[in-house]
Amino acid sequence: MFLSLVAGLGNPGRDYESTRHNLGWVVLDAFVKKHGLAWKHAPQFDAEIARWDVGAGRTRWLVKPLTFMNGSGRAVGAVARFYKIEPAAIAAVYDDLAIDLGLIKVSTGGSAGGHNGVASMIEQLGEGFVRYRLGIGPKQPVQMDMADFVLGKFTPEQQLIVNQKLDQNLSGLDLLLSRGVAAAMNQLNRRDPK
Repeated sequence: MFLSLVAGLGNPGRDYESTRHNLGWVVLDAFVKKHGLAWKHAPQFDAEIARWDVGAGRTRWLVKPLTFMNGSGRAVGAVARFYKIEPAAIAAVYDDLAIDLGLIKVSTGGSAGGHNGVASMIEQLGEGFVRYRLGIGPKQPVQMDMADFVLGKFTPEQQLIVNQKLDQNLSGLDLLLSRGVAAAMNQLNRRDPK
């Protein structure tokens, strides 16, 4: 299945820029830059979008919803309906608390796992989209409120890991888009050999 829409989930505004919950935006911004693309404001979708003509008459749309995390599905759903893109041809790039920082997991279907952006996408699109999950866990300290943790900024040590893993996140996304879900799962879902 050709993935023709890739959505990075995050929150707009300076207050959210370096938070754990915006890791999907960080990765998609870097991906757009790597491929020489540019974001354009698309108020009709309440999103920023970048058009990527990948050859053979195929176009891929990269999307950053500006609806805040909890309304991500509204923007992604609007783009998908306009360009007649099926859920199975959509990938969401987002932070996941259940995965250790620096690791990636690719999956299809399943619950939102407490992630409001994913819940919004399921509500608008159903469960058939691909998930490109970027680890931000584990939650430390354990008793900290989940919302406070995901909306908090990375510690300097964590930010170093995020920076070191950025190229790997981008090449993993390239792998998913060029070779498909099965190949990406096979290569990316293994834990880092330490």
